Amino acid sequence: MAELAESGPELRKKLVLHVDLNNTIVVSDGVTAQRTVAALDSFLTSVTWGRRNRHGTWEWLSETPSLLPPCTDAVSYYSQFGRVPGFTSSAEGRRFREVLERHLDLLLWPEGVKRDGTLSVKGEDGRTYHWILPSFFQLLKDLAHEGRDFAIVFRTFGTDLPRLMRAMSRAVIEGAHPLFPNLPELKLSIDVTPGKIRCSKSAVVLSRGQERVSSRDGDRELYRYLSSVQGLGGFQDHFDWWAQNRFSIDGGKPFWVDPFDQLVQHIFIDDNIRHNDKDTIVNPKIFLQPGGSHTRTASTSELYDITLIQTDLLQAISNPNYFTQRVHVCVDNYESNVQQVAG
Repeated sequence: MAELAESGPELRKKLVLHVDLNNTIVVSDGVTAQRTVAALDSFLTSVTWGRRNRHGTWEWLSETPSLLPPCTDAVSYYSQFGRVPGFTSSAEGRRFREVLERHLDLLLWPEGVKRDGTLSVKGEDGRTYHWILPSFFQLLKDLAHEGRDFAIVFRTFGTDLPRLMRAMSRAVIEGAHPLFPNLPELKLSIDVTPGKIRCSKSAVVLSRGQERVSSRDGDRELYRYLSSVQGLGGFQDHFDWWAQNRFSIDGGKPFWVDPFDQLVQHIFIDDNIRHNDKDTIVNPKIFLQPGGSHTRTASTSELYDITLIQTDLLQAISNPNYFTQRVHVCVDNYESNVQQVAG
């Protein structure tokens, strides 16, 4: 591992991955009480595109789900109609039913393996599914085998961090995952104490156990803290603050990026990262000077696929290497692009 770590600057740099839970690595939504089938069905409304025609009726502009719209005047079904229960069973959404069923099949817990109470979940249809996507565990395995120094910071608005950390302990410490029994060999540490991040007009405050860091001491202190984390841990972000800011970038999960830092690269992975800053979930703060404390808010488009990854849940389910590949894209893009955002 030491030889790999010295093979290039991108491997010498520590990666801190901020990872959302719902519809990113977990196919469920604790806030809306959606289980596997309903959560995936609902996700499809956000990646299917159409428009109202001149008669005021809805028409589809793409037969294939995608993160980005197929043309400039396309809007997602969700943006027009909101959360629609049973989308793929409706007249308009039925064309995407096969997509739902195919990806549910891919999420099935291995046949013949006893259900694990923390790593698996029973769906509304009575079938047993993976609770955490296998592609996430593959990411952990790949980063370790590449010799990278890395840490995982789970970031969620929900209340399921305690359960998630129990599941991570089962897989990473106890080796209980049937597809990844050797994860304990990675020697990853886990901080099972959930932290909190709370925002206001005056400050961002991060707390976990006896630890407390505030932006009143400058954004640099929060960045140093998050850059120093080890292993796996998590924080509950401030949903009410996001709602107060109309679900825009201004109230999103705070995320600090230092384009001058030669030792650490932060990457945020979340399905609700969107190019539209009026409807996105991460608030990226870019440091203006080396070692300084002053930041500016960067638009999502500046950092998309550089330090921000919008999760394609369908790809994360169907491609075991999805997260590894997306992180590699950001690492490759970072060195050639991030210095530009410092200007």
